[in-house]
Amino acid sequence: MSSGSKLRNIGPKSAAWLRQTGIRSQEDLEAVGALAAFVRVKRAGFKPSLNLLYALEGAILGCHWQEIPEARRSELVLAAGDEVAKLPLPKNKRMPAAGPVTTVHSDEDEGAMPEPEFGFDDPGQSSQD
Repeated sequence: MSSGSKLRNIGPKSAAWLRQTGIRSQEDLEAVGALAAFVRVKRAGFKPSLNLLYALEGAILGCHWQEIPEARRSELVLAAGDEVAKLPLPKNKRMPAAGPVTTVHSDEDEGAMPEPEFGFDDPGQSSQD
């Protein structure tokens, strides 16, 4: 990372991703935590594997990422899944904005409202007409 401070377990590509998300030192990483650092990298549009998450945790704990207990790895993966699910989809993957929604009540006792005519995919009509 900057000024000769190198994070344990973090290679040049991951270090560049972290720098671009504002994490430039061991102190920065410890301040935000492994999970938040991983989510920042994902939010920035990079595609890190779970190994980065483990590597970040190892860098904070001062151990090799493979030394992180399986139970802790599972916790991190679950938490990362929850956090990543909250991120917006990339612009090219977003669903188009939905149109207006109309609610139709069809209580026969109160006089049913007519079905709206949309002009397509009417299940009451045969497609062979």
